[in-house]
Amino acid sequence: MRNLFSILSLFFLLISNILSSQNSSIPSPEETFGFKIGADFKLVDYEESLAYFQKLDEVSDLLTMRYLGKTSEGRPWYYSVISSKENLENVDRYIEISQRLAHPKGLSREEAKRLSKEGKPIVHIDGGLHASEVAGAQHTISLAHYLLSNPEDERVKRILDDVILLLWPTLNPDGQDIVVNWYKQNVGTPYEVTTVPWLYQKYVGHDNNRDAYMVNMLESRHVGRIWREWEPNIIHVHHQSSPFPTRIWLPPFAEPVAPQTPPLVAREVNMIGMAIAQELETEGLTGAVHMGKGFDAWYPGYIDYLPVLQNIPSFWTETALYRYATPYFYTINDFPRDRRGFRLESLYSSPWKGGWWRLADAVTYMQTASIAVLDYASKYADVLLFNKYQAGYNTINKYRNEPPYAYFIPQKQRDPARPVELLRRLAFNGIEISQTDQDITFDGIFYPKGTWVILMDQEFGELARQLLDVQEYPDLREFPGGPPEQPYDAAGWTLPFQFELNITAAMSPISEKLRESIKRVAGQSIDWDQEITEDLSKVDFAPGAGFNTNGMAAGIKPLPGSLRGSGSLLLLDPKENNVFRIISEALNKQLQVSFDQQKNKYVIRGASRDQIDQWIEDYAVNLELSSGSAGIDIQARIAIYEPWRASMDMGWTRWLLDNFQISYTRIRNADFVAGNLNDRFDVILMASEWPSLIMNGYSNGQAPPRYAGGLKGQGVRNLNAFVNNGGTLICMNQSSNFAIKELHLPVANVVDTLARKDFFTGGSIMEVEANTSHPIMSGMPEKAKVFVYGSPVFDTKEGFSGQALAKYQDNGSPLLSGYLLGSKYLNAYAAALDVHHGQGHVVLLGFRPQWRGQPMGTFRVLFNALLYGGELSKQQQPSEVFWSTPGKRK
Repeated sequence: MRNLFSILSLFFLLISNILSSQNSSIPSPEETFGFKIGADFKLVDYEESLAYFQKLDEVSDLLTMRYLGKTSEGRPWYYSVISSKENLENVDRYIEISQRLAHPKGLSREEAKRLSKEGKPIVHIDGGLHASEVAGAQHTISLAHYLLSNPEDERVKRILDDVILLLWPTLNPDGQDIVVNWYKQNVGTPYEVTTVPWLYQKYVGHDNNRDAYMVNMLESRHVGRIWREWEPNIIHVHHQSSPFPTRIWLPPFAEPVAPQTPPLVAREVNMIGMAIAQELETEGLTGAVHMGKGFDAWYPGYIDYLPVLQNIPSFWTETALYRYATPYFYTINDFPRDRRGFRLESLYSSPWKGGWWRLADAVTYMQTASIAVLDYASKYADVLLFNKYQAGYNTINKYRNEPPYAYFIPQKQRDPARPVELLRRLAFNGIEISQTDQDITFDGIFYPKGTWVILMDQEFGELARQLLDVQEYPDLREFPGGPPEQPYDAAGWTLPFQFELNITAAMSPISEKLRESIKRVAGQSIDWDQEITEDLSKVDFAPGAGFNTNGMAAGIKPLPGSLRGSGSLLLLDPKENNVFRIISEALNKQLQVSFDQQKNKYVIRGASRDQIDQWIEDYAVNLELSSGSAGIDIQARIAIYEPWRASMDMGWTRWLLDNFQISYTRIRNADFVAGNLNDRFDVILMASEWPSLIMNGYSNGQAPPRYAGGLKGQGVRNLNAFVNNGGTLICMNQSSNFAIKELHLPVANVVDTLARKDFFTGGSIMEVEANTSHPIMSGMPEKAKVFVYGSPVFDTKEGFSGQALAKYQDNGSPLLSGYLLGSKYLNAYAAALDVHHGQGHVVLLGFRPQWRGQPMGTFRVLFNALLYGGELSKQQQPSEVFWSTPGKRK
């Protein structure tokens, strides 16, 4: 017995030494980077972070790295999988279980219970999307080290045994490098806490968290693809924007929440938020708050909330931030007056009382929150897995018994490629798309063979409805009779309106006989081995199910294009967006492009028949051959203004122009100051920018000198000269206010000084009447849908010369989706103007034609405007046929 005891003692000692050796081989962040994570004035960039995670992969059998593709700027992008060695060896089985529970059709409750017991919860945690919120990407390093270096800690061991963690160093590798490099350049200088003068993502910066359902950005598609592969049970995305003086904001969310939110998932999110708060209190970390104002969950475009509509408890947290890694000492004088008494509140139980706030503090709060999430997943593992099945089952059952039972989308639309753009995005997000294999009549409406159908008795049905239905944002007031509470983001986004599509909801049940003629063509299954690329310059209509290299479902195809007529001139109707891809190619090939004002169509001369056939095949467009006059030649030397303050709206504009291969030159303040703009450009475009930003930019001393200033003074004078000498200036949305004031246009923004209690509209969709005889509005329907967001509304003054391009109805509300208070302030006023100014034109667009790459029904307005330079604009005469000012009418 003594010998046996000795042998066992030696065995356990050997195992202990092996484990100790493994733990000691885990490199610490401090020895790797030369400083502790969270140290003042120190940040780790993406390359350094990736190298550290790859080193962990080499030395630990509890972590493995997975490659998912390249970022928009070409960086290799990886995420890590952390769990016990046994779990990692059997991870394919756990993915299989997760997939089966996510798609409940044909799965009994008993089998779902069994799989829930067998499976492991998959938890996604990351370092955030918004790169200026720097603590997130630092905390993932610390969290990985903590888990791997403490595998024998009772709690850590339980987590590793029970949970599979998908730990992403960051959701924005490009942004992490951009921000960290900027900070390193400026730390210790007067510009240490200056914001980065450009976007921290190739195109959209902060809006990388507004692209979830559109998946326009490459990064959005990467993340969405991995989530569809793993079907995680919890998604936790870290942010840094807690409302001061609170230290971390947690779910439950503020009101309102998306009306199609699955109740079971919402309850789970709330429970996790409370579990995080309890963990923070246990660790003595004060200042956690829930709900409040601001962080509502109404808009489904957040990448960290859309998964709720896919039956995943998904949420974000907001930890406090000063600036980058610079510490700050808060005194009572920094606190709002209503917070200086440190009053306990039901959802703010331990008020923070000020003092130093460092990057290390933010990292500690984040890591504590992450551990709390993992602990929750461990304790409630089988419940999390089963609830995902149950939430999907509930949605399927709901829409088998109540409307809408389906959505019908005819192939024949004003733009036949447009429904494909929509349906591929829905399919990418896991929504099943079907088509009829014969002509049918349903509820008295005839649908030809090939009509697309979204049957709503599917597990992601709530997501489909949230995107396709009309939004009615609730009238929530700050106090009775007071101004409305502002939506945290958009109030209305109805995609059939934005895409200019005819879609019909089925309000009667779909019979089994009818279902026999409806066949699934896309949704759920993805070819994981195919790398998603950024190239969206052409719509890929390749046959087959699954997804093409752009990550969009290739089994969804439009009606084929056509060519009719005869002659040497090729006519292109701008109602089809892909026409502008052809125009771009033609201009780049130096073919002659013109505009026929009589037909309101573009004309290309000199294109070969082979080229025309290729365009039809590539873009599924309907073209026409003709003879006779070619119209007025297009002059398209385009410039877009980029201020030195990061502009998301300009970023989205660049994305759209690049997507359609429209050539342009990016110009800065110095180009305006230099002058001679007419020698270089026919058209200058300004995205939606605040007038003060355009005029002043960074003030002197606020940023390094090369980035300071705006157009104030000489820049404005030279811009005015550009227009006076025949140039065209296009101002979208807020920048219209700049042009009105600084160019002294005889135009007024009639809502500019109205109080929010009298007039307010969040991001919403309105109906306008379009002046379709004007080249800028060619291709638009007479009743058009536009997206407004802080948009001006125009009246004209004495001396006005020009035309209205779009106007609001004389009476009643033009609201189609979202929220509008004070419709009378829109009635009979203009939504867009072409203002004649000297020999040139100023185009004022009082809406967002390219908002986040969504309103495809108004892309053509921007494209037409960009081609509205030179001789074409000079041919336009002032007119009041379409609209005269309300003042004149009265």
